[in-house]
Amino acid sequence: MSLQNTLKALSDPVRREILNMLKKGKLSAGEISDRFEISGAAVSRHLSVLKEADLVRDAREGKFIYYELNASVLEEIMLWLSEFKGGKEND
Repeated sequence: MSLQNTLKALSDPVRREILNMLKKGKLSAGEISDRFEISGAAVSRHLSVLKEADLVRDAREGKFIYYELNASVLEEIMLWLSEFKGGKEND
């Protein structure tokens, strides 16, 4: 995992919304695309960036591709960010 790729992926509001949608469970690319007023190609690019950052996983089921959240990467980011929070143990 590249921290730079992860932060880049998280910097875009559309990608953050896709991650929020996937918190509830896996969705097909079409289901994700239906919730945005942007082209399917744009949604596909956002999904590609999220995959490159390892924030989502995809799996083909028949003729559909389903995406699901990879929570372990988000947990790693949260742990890393918590180090900046400070506190008596970090003084």
